[in-house]
Amino acid sequence: MKVKKAVIPAAGLGTRFLPATKAQPKEMLPVVDKPAIQYVVEEAVRAGLNDILIITGRGKRSIEDHFDRSVELENFLEARGKFDELKEVREISEMASIHYIRQRDPLGLGHAVLVAEDHVAGEPFAVLLGDDLIAGTTPLLQEMLRIHERYGRSVIAVQEVARDEIGMYGSIEPEFVQERLARVVSIVEKPAPDEAPSNLAAIGRYVLTPEIFDSLRAVEPGKGGEMQLTDALNFLAQEQAVYAYVFENGRFDVGNKLDYLKATIELAVDREDVGAEIRQYLADLVQRKKIL
Repeated sequence: MKVKKAVIPAAGLGTRFLPATKAQPKEMLPVVDKPAIQYVVEEAVRAGLNDILIITGRGKRSIEDHFDRSVELENFLEARGKFDELKEVREISEMASIHYIRQRDPLGLGHAVLVAEDHVAGEPFAVLLGDDLIAGTTPLLQEMLRIHERYGRSVIAVQEVARDEIGMYGSIEPEFVQERLARVVSIVEKPAPDEAPSNLAAIGRYVLTPEIFDSLRAVEPGKGGEMQLTDALNFLAQEQAVYAYVFENGRFDVGNKLDYLKATIELAVDREDVGAEIRQYLADLVQRKKIL
């Protein structure tokens, strides 16, 4: 069955970015001139997923407002002759059919995915985490969807990380079936580096079959008392094949301050409107601060 729906969990508190996230959702922090979650929605749309469910929580109303129409703003821009800005603002509310549901209790990523069960209605679906930005030139989700169409099974994105960083991720035990594609023998959440089955880390892109919901209900709460998607994927991998697609570049964890800054700089450098000036500024900065 062709994947048509995407789920974007966006209910987290954003504690890694306090105090900036005290009064605004972390997903609404701007990367250049767009909130982070807009990049994620645009990625789903590029992959052909136009039915999008965003899992929100308390204090996240600005996400809904962002993707809704703003008649007052549109009228203002039209009256001032700012037609390029008007076109851009209207496109935000027209890019996809976006739905919302609240995760009432912060019970983890697995629970957030479980909240989406009624909306996906027994179909396979994609999950895109709002913290992970994938560069527009990296066709990661499209490739994962092709793998799902070929095998009819769940697919997760994985990336090599330093061994001392694997404890921040889910770590897979891979059985490679071809270059950059492995069957997941097992996956463990945030293992100690010396206990990790590999340094292949699950990052925030998944294409899941609906059987994941039974797996979520079958597992016990994991670390922190939360329902871990990783544990459910491990359970599912013992019942049916789960595949891992290995990719290399183009990912930024914008929930991390350093990666957030890297994303802002790299995306700005590639922009037609500010790219040349940013490149010149960075060159001047290197000279002034004697960075090299």
